[in-house]
Amino acid sequence: MKRAHMKILLSLLCCVGVFTLSAQSRYFKESASWLQKSEACKPVLTYTEHKPVKRVTSIKDASAYQGWRMRDEGSTDLLFNESLKKHPSVIVDFGEHLTGYLDFSLKLLSQQVSDAPVRIKFTFAEVPSELNTPFDPYPGGLSRAWLQDEVMTLMTVPIEASIPRRVSFRYLKIELLGASSFDFAFDKLTFRAQTSAKTAPLPLASTTDPLIRKINEVGLLTLKECMQTVYEDGPKRDRRLWIGDLYLEALANAWSYKNHDLTKRCLYLLAALANDEGLLHATVLETPTPHPQNGTHCLDYSLLYNVALLEYLKETGDKEVALDLWPVVVRQIEMALRQYSDDWIYDMQKKPIYWLVFDWKDNYDRQASMQGLTAFSLEKSYELAKMLGKEKEAGDWPRIAGQIKKAARKTFYDQKNGVIVSGPNRQVSYLSQVWMILSETLTAKEGAKAMATVLSMPDACYPGCPYAYHYVMEALLKCGMRQEARSLLTSYWGGMVNKGADTFWEVYDPNNDELSPYGFFPINSYCHAWSCTPVYFINKYPEIFQR
Repeated sequence: MKRAHMKILLSLLCCVGVFTLSAQSRYFKESASWLQKSEACKPVLTYTEHKPVKRVTSIKDASAYQGWRMRDEGSTDLLFNESLKKHPSVIVDFGEHLTGYLDFSLKLLSQQVSDAPVRIKFTFAEVPSELNTPFDPYPGGLSRAWLQDEVMTLMTVPIEASIPRRVSFRYLKIELLGASSFDFAFDKLTFRAQTSAKTAPLPLASTTDPLIRKINEVGLLTLKECMQTVYEDGPKRDRRLWIGDLYLEALANAWSYKNHDLTKRCLYLLAALANDEGLLHATVLETPTPHPQNGTHCLDYSLLYNVALLEYLKETGDKEVALDLWPVVVRQIEMALRQYSDDWIYDMQKKPIYWLVFDWKDNYDRQASMQGLTAFSLEKSYELAKMLGKEKEAGDWPRIAGQIKKAARKTFYDQKNGVIVSGPNRQVSYLSQVWMILSETLTAKEGAKAMATVLSMPDACYPGCPYAYHYVMEALLKCGMRQEARSLLTSYWGGMVNKGADTFWEVYDPNNDELSPYGFFPINSYCHAWSCTPVYFINKYPEIFQR
């Protein structure tokens, strides 16, 4: 693009940003500037063309993931050489997960002319069960429109067409819903896949176990698919930027594709769209103009933003961005500390009551986890302050972190059993131990004992999704439990691989293949950003995972 055109574009984007931000007052006076900086480093997407590699048939199989698998039926030639009326329902396999747009054309197979419209239904699926579980009547808690079934009415043949909606899938079911007497077939069936991931990651050591090698490959594809013009949480659904996903995607990106401008864009975008108190929204969207999902505030995610900015600075040395966004760091700490009682315990009932994520898991008590995360974020934020020469502005944070940890040991640590308990029912969960370990509320020795204990407890509250298991991995490694970390990687993420995953899933419970936070498992995201971090662990710790 010519420089003059770029200046015009940036001016327009700035106007868009000002318009967007004027819709509500902003705590940070730099918000419009941050939005402009975010747009200035918006990545250019790369496109590759793909064709279906084979036809497949759905086979019901109780031993397969969610009860369905695909059987190879050979070449796709019949789609292009025989009348679709002879094959009114066909499934094709593109061989890998892809995100982008479907292009196709139809041709006549005889000297006849088309005398009526053609109606075709396209259903895109990330996993086989999506093609075999009726969508309607729809029982889910999210919009039915996220499900990827599209009906196109084509008024004449021959014709070239595209499905305007961006989709994410591996399998495509094509159903002929209406046609007249003339015969027709596909002339072209191609897919334009898109991503902002460009740099080829370094290969693993030749000594790497084949399963771990495969886990790394699946993690890389998961990350690549979610790297669009922001770090999307899922390219099928919800297609937006969440702080929690940003943090984990940025960690994996630093050890693979190294697209640090994408991290920079997301950090600025989230900061620009903070609310009128300076609290970050947990999630923001890009279209039609950048805007937050209003009212969505996850205090654990807000504190992790600070850690994400620290990791960005350590990885890139880009002090300009970190100094720009330092006020955001300060404000997230201030907002979080308002939720603490006089004796430095996180008050789950104090107004306003914020949503705490940590995990998709019913009946999980989050109080101890939030206590540990706050101390963790305080100390990481102070590390950032020292790197920026801002110690005076953050002077009290180490003392407060110490007070929070001291209160945590008094309130949540069951010394007799060597575990952290949480809430009025003194629940023992994996994540309560994890966040007390990561915050160094527990020593490495105490943490190792706590993790060993909880891992052996059949009634402990275990995590329900890969996002939570990332932090379990971090805690195991911090405690020196290397073999346990390796075993978790191969059993949990390897479990998805063994069940056929070519990208890692939003939710995975080895004990429940149909688990869904939304009441209907086909609406789950089967390529989800927060699941990609085996890439981070495998590449950061080669002495553990590549030997």
